[in-house]
Amino acid sequence: MRKVILIGGAPTTGKSTLASLMSERLSLPWISTDQIRELMRAVVDRDKFPKLFNPEGYDARRFLTEFSAEEIANMEMEQGEETWVGIRKFIEDDYTWGKGSIIEGVNILPHLVARDFKDDKEIKAIFLVDEDADRMKEVIYTRGLWDDAGTYPDDLKEKEVEWATLFSHKLKSEVEKYGFPYIEVQKMKMI
Repeated sequence: MRKVILIGGAPTTGKSTLASLMSERLSLPWISTDQIRELMRAVVDRDKFPKLFNPEGYDARRFLTEFSAEEIANMEMEQGEETWVGIRKFIEDDYTWGKGSIIEGVNILPHLVARDFKDDKEIKAIFLVDEDADRMKEVIYTRGLWDDAGTYPDDLKEKEVEWATLFSHKLKSEVEKYGFPYIEVQKMKMI
């Protein structure tokens, strides 16, 4: 029986790390929704999928100062909805990975999984949430979200922490509403 595992979550929560570990353990290939989104951008009609291309023409400074954290979190959700078309198609039509696959990324949204695959026994979803802004801050200041952390100033990273935390709150609310399992990411204390 084919097995498809969907791993959703806010930025910095460890989706890729979990997908990699599960891929190795279960001998299943994995792909990121970032890759699916980039493939879609190369082939879809921009007029039919306008939110897939938001925001264009912005650098980190302009984007993170012109939009509020709420607007950015909402853009991320909207982009997830547009990317879902490709994700769903990949799940439904993939024949190269016959045993199944793991798909991870911010574009895995609970309301879409519930709408399209609620009763599908082959598809399991799990979400990672993180409501600890300090933990997110450590990751964002080290790694960055917009780009490599060293390519733009730290004052802009505060907005990234703010919108990523808000995105995680929104995601957790949806996860609870639709009854999906989730893992709350927590900062580990070294002894």
